[in-house]
Amino acid sequence: MPNTADRKPASMQASEATNHDLNCLSITELERLARDRMDKQTRDYYNEGADDGSTLQENQSAYAKYRIRPRVLRDVSVIDTSIDIFGQRNSSPFGIAPTAMQRLAHDDGELATARACRKAGIVMGLSSFATSTLEDVKEESGENANVLQLYLFEDKDHSVKLIERAKKAGYKAVLLTVDTPYLGRRNLEIRNQFKLPSHLKIANFAGNPDDEEEVEQEQGEVDAEHPMGTAPPQKIRRRRNSSVGFHDGEKRVAPTGPITFHTHAPNPNLTWEESIPWLKEVAAPMEVWVKGVATSEDALLAIHHRVDGIVVSNHGGRQLNGALATLDALPEVVEAVNGRVPVHVDGGIRHGTDIFKALALGANFVWVGRPALWGLAYKGEEGVALCLRLLGDEFRLCMSLAGVTSVKEINKEYLVKLNRDGFLYIIRTSTSFYLVHVGMKIRIVCLGSCFKLRILMQTGAWIAV
Repeated sequence: MPNTADRKPASMQASEATNHDLNCLSITELERLARDRMDKQTRDYYNEGADDGSTLQENQSAYAKYRIRPRVLRDVSVIDTSIDIFGQRNSSPFGIAPTAMQRLAHDDGELATARACRKAGIVMGLSSFATSTLEDVKEESGENANVLQLYLFEDKDHSVKLIERAKKAGYKAVLLTVDTPYLGRRNLEIRNQFKLPSHLKIANFAGNPDDEEEVEQEQGEVDAEHPMGTAPPQKIRRRRNSSVGFHDGEKRVAPTGPITFHTHAPNPNLTWEESIPWLKEVAAPMEVWVKGVATSEDALLAIHHRVDGIVVSNHGGRQLNGALATLDALPEVVEAVNGRVPVHVDGGIRHGTDIFKALALGANFVWVGRPALWGLAYKGEEGVALCLRLLGDEFRLCMSLAGVTSVKEINKEYLVKLNRDGFLYIIRTSTSFYLVHVGMKIRIVCLGSCFKLRILMQTGAWIAV
């Protein structure tokens, strides 16, 4: 369980958070430092979005469309940033999202991330395509909660084996990725001909004897015993080739060979009606979440099929380019769910104020992906800890300056939205709204019970009570 530091007086929290890395005081700086420490293939793999990357960029820029409405003259001497999630008291309302192949960034990879999360009291998600086994990650995590991101393979036996291992190790939930019937087009990945370096393995699927085949060398080699000629052909074992699935015009042909991300992760056969009930039965008692929902229609289907939670996600902008930014998709999902299951969101979070804004729009929790990878590349476990500390400190300060002392107090009343014309819109739903203005042209539009406030951006001041 995380310690109780998050419920200490704000002055004490501030004094304890001043052990700065003067080379890195923000996630933006962390990204820049990490860039210089990764080779081009790794940097492009981690940072790229699909096609021209517009959805990747909009995941971040969506947060800039909102402004925080701070309240003052409130006692904020004690701030509690912690929440209950997956059976533990998490020190802040964010976790480290599952991201693949972390040993590309640092030799310790997912193990370093697990240690940093454990010490900070932050939930960690693990990718199925990790470069460390789920058992090793859980061992480093100790009592800190882990969840497993899951691709449901066409050959379900592979998935069943992974799920059973996760249950045995003590994982709290599986997050089923539902936005990869096919892989998005990632141009730098194609140009770089990305592949995992030979010294690394997709650890959760390594060591399967069926992944190798016995072949005969075409020609023997000159050796000490055969100085005048070549040695006789010998049989050797080598890794079999993997192939993607396809439709042959009559039926679907499943992927073959050793499990790799590019061949086995996409699965166009998944359906609400078959996949979710099957997974809930196989994964019990772990919770089953769906990761990749972006519409109210799919949110309602998720509720209908009794999922335990929803993650609003577009795969970090790496799948359908031109899709909604996750923050823009969040409100309609929250409205459709109406509190029946938790709603989480990921994508584009680079500052503690982003966490605040996502919570104000109705998210129960947020997941942070790339910043943790940048921390790994910067300083391994210490770099991930720095990432967690920066976001946690920024979020705590945001709460105190906004006049909020606990996470449950954060709601829509703390936000306004800025549109393309530079207008601000109140997005609160309270009917008891009064306005006092000085030197501004103001128009109030009433749509049902929702008051929308348009303020022409001129000199002056306004106060909402």
